[in-house]
Amino acid sequence: MTTRNANLFRFASLAALVWLLAARPFAADQWPRFRGEAAGSVADDPALPDRWSETENVAWKIDIPGAGWSSPVVWDDHVIVTATISSDKSPAPHKGLYDPGDENGKTQSVSEHRWMVYDIDFRTGKIRWQSELLRARPKVTRHIKNSFASETPVTDGERVYVYFGSIGLVAALDLDGKRIWTAELTAFDGRQGYGMAASPIVHGDRVIVVNDNATESFIAAFDKRTGKELWRTAREEFENWSSPYVWENALRTEIVTSGMRKIRSYDLDGKLLWELSGMTVNVSPSPFAKDGLIYINSGYPGASPRPVYAVRPGATGDISLKPGETSNEFIVWYQPLLGTYNTSALVYGSYYYTLLDRGFLLCHDARTGAQIYGRQRISPDASGFTASPWAYNGKIFLLSEDGDTFVVQAGPEFKLLGKNTLNEMVLATPAVVRGSVIIRTQSKLYRIARR
Repeated sequence: MTTRNANLFRFASLAALVWLLAARPFAADQWPRFRGEAAGSVADDPALPDRWSETENVAWKIDIPGAGWSSPVVWDDHVIVTATISSDKSPAPHKGLYDPGDENGKTQSVSEHRWMVYDIDFRTGKIRWQSELLRARPKVTRHIKNSFASETPVTDGERVYVYFGSIGLVAALDLDGKRIWTAELTAFDGRQGYGMAASPIVHGDRVIVVNDNATESFIAAFDKRTGKELWRTAREEFENWSSPYVWENALRTEIVTSGMRKIRSYDLDGKLLWELSGMTVNVSPSPFAKDGLIYINSGYPGASPRPVYAVRPGATGDISLKPGETSNEFIVWYQPLLGTYNTSALVYGSYYYTLLDRGFLLCHDARTGAQIYGRQRISPDASGFTASPWAYNGKIFLLSEDGDTFVVQAGPEFKLLGKNTLNEMVLATPAVVRGSVIIRTQSKLYRIARR
């Protein structure tokens, strides 16, 4: 090969490599909200770990003062979590499902709490700053398994936006911890007094929150720069722990919300676009979109149906299924007994994965709803599951309330590949960003990364 041809060959090879790298879906550089930008489906990255323990592949772990089940969010070197600090000697939360009567269900706190935001350095694990937003007694009760800081914050890279439904407070802080604004809302109890958990979202110039309660349910938008309330739309609901989702589809952008009575979609000014009835009580799973469809489900144990809906864009008005229907113009598919109680589902590749709270995994075709495999017991020693699943590198990760992450082969055949143990209760869904999995346990925050 001549020198000229060799140079041309090297140039062509370099150009091809640049094109391939540009086309390759890199692992997420940021994790700005609950479940990240792709609802737990993470681009393949060989740097991401699939094995860990309390000591193996641990870049750092720190104690987080206070209590909270919000998930971490990440922007650049900032890892943000929220919590409340109090002198309460509250009973430890129970694992799994149990009778939610007054004794083991709702609890009233009489002590003063401090609502906190923490910024942890991504590289070192040191707390960079902490901000106390309010010091007060909680205005509502909570379920013993809930916390007063269960709403995951959201960031746009300029500010962090937090919502604490237990005190009716929305706030914005910059990435140096300076409070930019606060908006005070009334705190409301749901019909069972189990507290709040629906996380805020940010889109364009707006921060959007949903608060479904027994007094005055609403969805509202705030100017992200000033905190001014831009609009508020009343909702005929009583209780809800599902976070809203901004669906940017091929036809328009809409805000999709779950609820006990109805699924509802709004435009960016709070006007109702479409609605769908047929949910269960105690709705916790959050809507999410993938490949042109939005998936919504609810699955209170013992209820029937426990529905999953896959909806295409463009709907208007009431699109509820009629008796005997499993699809219509806008509902692509419907499964009557596939809904989950706490976990949100996962679409990875062409498969829709359902993680049932009692430790079973199911797989369906994400485009048609056809069953790929039915209930598979994850492991005989698996406890309950509350954290939502995530996936990368051809593996599904299922984090139990015991702190055990079960690793399952992705695809049409169920196969358990391993188990990673942290030996502490976990309810929060992790963040997965830049080769790291960031897991919040009951007292600690871990950054898991290959050594």
